[in-house]
Amino acid sequence: MALAMTAAAARAQAAETVYTVDQLVAIAYQNNPAVKASRERWMSAQHSIKQAYAPNDPVFTYNNSDSMKNPFGRAALQQYNITEPFQFPGKAALQTDQAKHRAEIARLAYEAQLRDTRAAVETGYYQLLLDGASAAVNSENVQNLERVLKVTQIAYTANQVTQTDFISAEFDLAVARQQQAQLRVAIQNDKTALNQLMYRRPDEPLEVDTTLKLDPITQRVDTLVDQAWQVRQEILQLALAERNSDTALFLAKMEYLPDFTVGFTLDNYLIATFAPKPSQPTDWSVQVGLNIPVFFWLKQKEDVERARHDLDAARDDLESLRSQTSAAVTALFRSAQYQYETALLYRDSLVPLARQNFQVALIAYQSGKIDFTTLAATLQREYGARVNFLQAANQFLAGRVALEQTIGMPLPQ
Repeated sequence: MALAMTAAAARAQAAETVYTVDQLVAIAYQNNPAVKASRERWMSAQHSIKQAYAPNDPVFTYNNSDSMKNPFGRAALQQYNITEPFQFPGKAALQTDQAKHRAEIARLAYEAQLRDTRAAVETGYYQLLLDGASAAVNSENVQNLERVLKVTQIAYTANQVTQTDFISAEFDLAVARQQQAQLRVAIQNDKTALNQLMYRRPDEPLEVDTTLKLDPITQRVDTLVDQAWQVRQEILQLALAERNSDTALFLAKMEYLPDFTVGFTLDNYLIATFAPKPSQPTDWSVQVGLNIPVFFWLKQKEDVERARHDLDAARDDLESLRSQTSAAVTALFRSAQYQYETALLYRDSLVPLARQNFQVALIAYQSGKIDFTTLAATLQREYGARVNFLQAANQFLAGRVALEQTIGMPLPQ
């Protein structure tokens, strides 16, 4: 019982909390499983760096030789052998560089996951604002339609208009009320999507700050392109991949150089007559080996050619992504600027004009100067102008988020 009351109190407290978009992003950073998984992969990659320094494990061999009765019986000779393979000097350092680059690539992938999570939360937040504001606008539209219905009812009762006006007003009001129900469902779904990004229950209470801010993008487009080339995680990842490919080409060329094997052997002669001297039953041996690239035209040469093509592909991938980023930033910048200007036009000019036009038309209809079709058109124009403002504002904010995601960093407010 106490646990149930505690859970209910926690839900009530959560319902009273009003989250800003930055708070939603912070919660997603902390709880989102995709973010956690990306961070763990980064941690995993970091633990592979030291391994590149470590040499290969030595091999210990025991030989029970010349046993008369069985392989495990008393033998004439016991040999203890240790061999250790060594790479040609310099290979380990290059392999360590590659491991460091892979760890850095994993870190950039983690940052890209944070960036994408932030973009998803912000997009969901602005969609929730749009649907909430649209519901408020539609609610006011319902009130206006109720005023129109009342006016037509009075005019119809006084035989000033036909019944068609009254029926049309009833129809428009019913449609608007049904749309209000649709918007309520959309708001609930928007909250569910945000809860999913924050790894919370789908029906977790969620209240957000509904302040709609339209901050213009003040940077020049060429400045934004330069920033994207410098900080976008995918570009930095491909730059590191190119460096790794360059190192891989150098390592492939080093395959022409030999690797070494050093071994030590202890012979313990249990039969003294087998020993070099009867008074010396043990002796030591050392072996030094190296591989000789006899079939270099089939192996090492092909490795070098493959590494060279991989390097060329990495360079082309980097140039391709830079070109795509430049085009994407430019297009998103233009679209965002257009939507920003459109939102300002509707907010500062068209919406006030449409609202004034409806008030004038309502009075004119009551005096019989205009018909119902004209009145309905002015109301629809007023409602459409407000909805268009909200859509333009949402598209600007969504475009700003997409622009930040493409660049790889938030834009200054």
